[in-house]
Parts: sequence; C-alpha cells; structure tokens
Amino acid sequence: MVANKRFFVVVSTTIFVAGFFLGSALQVSDVVQATSSGRVFELRTYTTLEGKLDDLQARFRDHTMQIFETHGMTNIAYWVPQDAPLSENTLVYVIAHESREAAAANWDDFRADPEWQRVSRETQRDGRIVSKVKSEFMTATDYSPIK
Repeated sequence: MVANKRFFVVVSTTIFVAGFFLGSALQVSDVVQATSSGRVFELRTYTTLEGKLDDLQARFRDHTMQIFETHGMTNIAYWVPQDAPLSENTLVYVIAHESREAAAANWDDFRADPEWQRVSRETQRDGRIVSKVKSEFMTATDYSPIK
C-alpha cells in the first residue's frame, strides 16, 4: 500500500514537471494546443506479469503507438518507474483524445482494428503480458502549460 501511494505521488509529480517543461517547449505544436471540443488526457497504468515489461514496451514501441495515432489518440508521454518493485512491472503513459466521447469511440475502433488484433495475438503467443490496466481521464486546468 505504501509503495502504491509513493508511486502515485512520484507519477503525479513527474507528470506535472514533465507537462510543464514539455508544454512550454511544445506550445506552438498542434499536439498541445487546446481545442474547443473538450480535449481530455488519459493516464493509463499497466502492470505486467513477471518478466513481461520488456515485451510490453516492445509492443508499444513497435506497434501500439502508431496504431493509437491512426485512431485519433495522441501520444503524450511514456514512463517506467525508477524504483523497484514497480520498475520491474509497470508502464505509465498519457494519451490525449479530442473529448471523452471521442475517447470511447477511439478505444472501440482500436480494439476492432485488425492490425491491433494481429499484434495482440502475436505478442501474446507465449502467454499474456498485462495483468492489470488502470485508466484515469483528466482535463487540463486553465493554468496548465499543456492543454
């Protein structure tokens, strides 16, 4: 419980600091511009089965990020905790959607995508990779450097 609480504090602080610096550096980019449609950020935490973190990272690096983009999801940032035990089995990332409604449609389209289904099957041929997924939707504050 203490490790989870500490992880949440570390991730929250990391997101804030990273968001500030990335937002400042990328303000002119379309990626971080606020939209009138209610852009939302999704913080996702994946817990892998023992020894599967490298497999999950390879799947994101080689396939998932690109498939996300084809379904309207904007990749913002990806992290692995520095301290054990979470450093051994946890991937944390933030993606953005045009709205909460768009997020639901994006995920439906993603899950139905034949390319994703193929990648999922191939990367799990030796067994499941992920044991738990946690998702949290967030809205940028009016003072946030990233919107």
